[in-house]
Amino acid sequence: MHRKDDMRVLVDEVSGRAPGSLLDDEALLAAYVPPRPDWLRVNMVSSLDGAATGPDDRSGSLNNAVDKRVFDLLRATTDAVLVGAGTARREGYGPAATPVVLVSRSGEVPDALRDAEPGRVLLATSAASPGLREAQALLGHDHVLVAGDHEVDLAAAVEQLRARGLRHLLSEGGPSLLRDLLAADLVDELCQTTVPRLVAGSGPRITDGPMVDVPVRLALLLEEEGTLLGRWVVDR
Repeated sequence: MHRKDDMRVLVDEVSGRAPGSLLDDEALLAAYVPPRPDWLRVNMVSSLDGAATGPDDRSGSLNNAVDKRVFDLLRATTDAVLVGAGTARREGYGPAATPVVLVSRSGEVPDALRDAEPGRVLLATSAASPGLREAQALLGHDHVLVAGDHEVDLAAAVEQLRARGLRHLLSEGGPSLLRDLLAADLVDELCQTTVPRLVAGSGPRITDGPMVDVPVRLALLLEEEGTLLGRWVVDR
């Protein structure tokens, strides 16, 4: 049976807990506190053989109770969730307590998010996106970030979000957005869950797109029921 104090420390460079220490909810929260207010972390999940999606082509089908515990913690402690519109559509995102910022080249808002309360859904797109005017009418001009002329300028979008007070950002991908955030040198940390499953297939990895080479260092590694949860900090 799942207990609230059975997440085991393997490596802890954050607060120096000894290997084998068990984390309750309070200690787990402390282990994930970002080192500064302006922080962009990405949270991804994969199978042991590297697949970022399960048999139904959704990452949600890889999640388990252990991953969900940290997933909920990260969402509860961030200012906004940054996610590709395609990922939000595929994974069935709906309105949430934490504001959702959609990144979209087309400017199209997924159906499940179109009726959200004002300010709960924001959109980052370009000035040339075909859906810009419709999105502005749907979400309100103040909730649509025009970042870039022809392509979404992620650095400009992040700057605009932080100017609004949304400083601690959590991205949930998908793989293409993670790759683009890495290429723009915007990622401070990757939270990576590896679930004890082998799924094979030809699904994506957690990154997708032209090659990047970003060194990271391990800050935290936890284990529960065979699931591994790591914090990897970009080594600048």
